[in-house]
Parts: sequence; structure tokens; C-alpha cells
Amino acid sequence: MQIVRVIFICVVATSCLAETIRPQVSDTALDDALNDKRFIQRQLKCALGEAPCDPVGKRLKTLAPLVLRGACPQCTPQETKQIQRTLSYVQRNFPQQWAKIVKQYAG
Repeated sequence: MQIVRVIFICVVATSCLAETIRPQVSDTALDDALNDKRFIQRQLKCALGEAPCDPVGKRLKTLAPLVLRGACPQCTPQETKQIQRTLSYVQRNFPQQWAKIVKQYAG
């Protein structure tokens, strides 16, 4: 299950450093990550400052403003599509946390 967590952060919080090489993430792996609701809730709480952050959460907090604004120039088209899919999932399944994240990071 740890690999799913690593994959999730690669999709959601894609590194914005041009020299960083990121592994490709399959759509199946993304599905697995999105189905781990406890993991997603922990990352959302971290992003909102409601709980301590693990390394995944720290990266998410750093990159959330860029991702929410749609500005990730180093993202591949596949990563962009997967990020959009992930954000849509969070918006549909965690509407209260989504509203807080948008308020906190996109404003």
C-alpha cells in the first residue's frame, strides 16, 4: 500500500522542479490511491493544517497553490489529466474539505 501513497503524491503534487524525474503513473494505480479514503483524508487534513504532515502531505501543501491555479509548466499531459481527475474526485467526494482547500490555497 505504500507504493500507492507514493504514486498518489506523484499525481497530486507533481514536483515543479524541472530537473526532477518522475515515474509514470498508471490510471490503475491512481484508482487504487483514490480508493484509499483514510490516506486521502490524512493528506487533506495536513493540507488544511488540521493534522501533522507526512512527507507526502508536506509536498502537497507546497504544490497545492500551483495545482489549484492550473499552473504546472513541468507537468506532462498525462500528469495534468491525472491531476485534474484527482481534484475532481476530491471535489465530489470531500466537498467540505474541497471548499476549505480552495479558500486557503486558491485565494
